[in-house]
Amino acid sequence: MEKEEKEEIKEIKEEKKKTKKEKNKKGGKGIYVVICLFILVVFGALIIALNNVGLLNIGQLDEVTNKKKVTLKYTETAKEKSEGVYITDVSEVVEEVMPSIVAITSKTLVSSGNYGPMFFGQNQYAEGAGSGIIISQTDTELLILTNNHVVEGAEELSVQFINEKSADAKVKGTSDRKDVAVISVKLNSLDQETLDAIRIATMGDSSALKVGNGIIAIGNALGYGQSVTTGVVSALNREVTVDNVTSKMIQIDAAINGGNSGGALLNSVGEVVGINSVKYSSSGSVTSASVEGMGFAIPISDVKDIIETLMNGEDDTSDVTIGIEGVIVSNSAYNMPNGFYITGVIDGSGADKAGLEIGNIITKVEGKEVTSLTDIRDVLYSKKKGDKITLTIAYANRKAYSEKEVEVTLS
Repeated sequence: MEKEEKEEIKEIKEEKKKTKKEKNKKGGKGIYVVICLFILVVFGALIIALNNVGLLNIGQLDEVTNKKKVTLKYTETAKEKSEGVYITDVSEVVEEVMPSIVAITSKTLVSSGNYGPMFFGQNQYAEGAGSGIIISQTDTELLILTNNHVVEGAEELSVQFINEKSADAKVKGTSDRKDVAVISVKLNSLDQETLDAIRIATMGDSSALKVGNGIIAIGNALGYGQSVTTGVVSALNREVTVDNVTSKMIQIDAAINGGNSGGALLNSVGEVVGINSVKYSSSGSVTSASVEGMGFAIPISDVKDIIETLMNGEDDTSDVTIGIEGVIVSNSAYNMPNGFYITGVIDGSGADKAGLEIGNIITKVEGKEVTSLTDIRDVLYSKKKGDKITLTIAYANRKAYSEKEVEVTLS
């Protein structure tokens, strides 16, 4: 009996312990529930606060969530990248080519008369600066390519080489139409040091140029000596008019300044692809101007035949003339017909032999009406010396003008 009471007491104690543990467990869960409720309240308050200040628009949450994510668009090109040349360091190319570039100084008589320098037995000259490219050497002379406008009208020419030694030069041949000229220096006027220092330039193919190709320009800028500029081909076959002559040129963004004329335009491997000629200004295309980034060069492939002709001392038959001087007249107040008004006739020229006179007006060339100088030049450029052209001439006949056709032999 006593034993049964002890076991009953033991069971009661164990039951009390179990009840106590369950109470403790329930109390712990309650604490966790309270903590979670507290966090939810705080988070809800934060959402409401952000919505009130406009940083979160609860009404649009669902709409934004359902939208497809916006990304930047990238296009994968199917065109393979080609190997090109972006000119940064041109020192090696310049080092190879510089010995073939020269500086040209010209002296031109600009005034005369009984009053002034000639009164004392002296001539007054104006000096001009230009550049040139050594293109060949014969048994007796060195041949140098430049622009016609660099040497035109020069009484004296001097060439300075890379070693800063100079020698006199003379004109071998010129083409006014293409603005190119070849001058020569006697080999016996050069010492051995100069002969060892100079180099013959390598010609390239300007027809292979593409817009964006890297180029190098070398020339005697402003007469200060040889300098180098770089850039790219900006455009090809640009029509540029200089001194009323229109030519197709290479447009470049390399700096071209007075004195650069006649210098070399090089491709990335140092071949001559052009002759630096003019740059563009706000007043037009001139040989020295103020606007940057619009320089022009004569494509070497367009003039290679003429250059070889001049190198061999032959006449450029592409330069032809009627033998007249004058101006374009249109809508004249004196009731003159439109055309080219002749103000001068060169003695012995084709015009002189055909009987053209001052005051005559050329109204047509080969049947084409004359409204500008270009109308005449376009016909002349398709001819050579000795060819004949037909001109329609208006001449004064009392108070009116009459017309006749005249055949003129070009010279």
